[in-house]
Amino acid sequence: MKSFSSSSFAGQPDDALVLAQQAVSAHPQALFTDFQWFLYEARDSVFFTAFSARSYDKEGLGNMVAEMVALAPQLTHGFVGAQPGQPFPKHLLDAITSLEEVDDFDGYPDKWLGKSDDIFARPDLPLFRVMAAVRRDGPDEAGRAAILQVRSSHALLEGSDSALLTRSQVAAHGAQSDKSHKLPWRQRLGSALKGGLSAIIYMAIANLLAPKDQPWGFKTLAVERHRLRQLANKLGVRQRSLMFALVTHALNGEGQKKHMSGKTIAAAYTMLDNRRNSADDDFFRVRALEAKFAVSEDFLDYVRMVDDTVAGIEQKDITSFQVMMNAMFKALRGINRVLPFLPGRRFWRFNGGVDIVLTLVPPHRTYGPMTHGMMEPLFCGAWHPAANICTFCPGRDFVTFNFSMEQRHLANVDKVLVLLEDMEKREVPPHRMTPSVERLH
Repeated sequence: MKSFSSSSFAGQPDDALVLAQQAVSAHPQALFTDFQWFLYEARDSVFFTAFSARSYDKEGLGNMVAEMVALAPQLTHGFVGAQPGQPFPKHLLDAITSLEEVDDFDGYPDKWLGKSDDIFARPDLPLFRVMAAVRRDGPDEAGRAAILQVRSSHALLEGSDSALLTRSQVAAHGAQSDKSHKLPWRQRLGSALKGGLSAIIYMAIANLLAPKDQPWGFKTLAVERHRLRQLANKLGVRQRSLMFALVTHALNGEGQKKHMSGKTIAAAYTMLDNRRNSADDDFFRVRALEAKFAVSEDFLDYVRMVDDTVAGIEQKDITSFQVMMNAMFKALRGINRVLPFLPGRRFWRFNGGVDIVLTLVPPHRTYGPMTHGMMEPLFCGAWHPAANICTFCPGRDFVTFNFSMEQRHLANVDKVLVLLEDMEKREVPPHRMTPSVERLH
């Protein structure tokens, strides 16, 4: 796992705030990078939720939002009337916070999870919401007095921000690209051409072949970290590879009829990387990579193949795919400026043949006033209209698996735990350890 500090490269002058306010007055999303624009137009959303030993009231939620905005000033961007970097007035705090009383926490957090369409319903409100449910009769037998959830447009927050805020640390972005590290001109030109051509082809294919809206569902699992660590060591693979394999093998199902693929599961996964360059996005720290996992009925063979595949990908250049994607986002945004009806709503429902997106966010460890009283497990995930997503969120004692996917896949989610238990009991022949079995810090 790479560093996820909030540091950035040389940025803007002291009058940037005035310039930012002028830009947002002209267009609410004027400060968005091309990657941010893409996620905003897709109506992508992210969530963080956790139980708490501490109760909440409306004033307390408002104070929490004020702290969040101070630590992550990008939350003040992107809506009509925004004042970038400025605290929210009370009427905005009241509009984006909500509080309810409940008898118990049965079904939480899953019953709270959804697409978060409401975030985008009011263009004059900030692009995030904070909500709490307080137990009517006080803490339950587990000491849980409340449950808190933060939901945001993915254009404003990524997994590393959630991890930083959980630690009460600054999550401001600054400029995330490194202008001093220029890629060779041939690579830049090639990426720009590939990105532009991909945007046109992808847009045409998507508007022809995009499926109808599918029934969507959300589900979470919490697994003790020591179980994953012990099993990964037993199998001689990275913990990350084990989690990727557990999810994809379980969701794909057993027998002749596979839910994703009978031959190869096409996956996209994300990671952080400090080796930034001039073609990187100025907001997002994350990089996306492509992987293809050859299907195998035997899980031991499968998890070791996944581990070898991940190792092979990351020994090569891990920047090219993201650079090309950034070029595609730029091309799509340029097309949209000229022809606002493009790329069209059908475009966002096309996944380009990717079966699943696997996202391992940085470790979430509660510390400081932002998360005072919060209890593990901690849940963190995302929604995109075309992607089956599993987000892995490591805490101190648990790793949560957060699923956002077509309803038809949810019946197989519980098979992840069955598969884990089966492999814990299975006798495994000796196997070489991977050169570097990473820790989930």
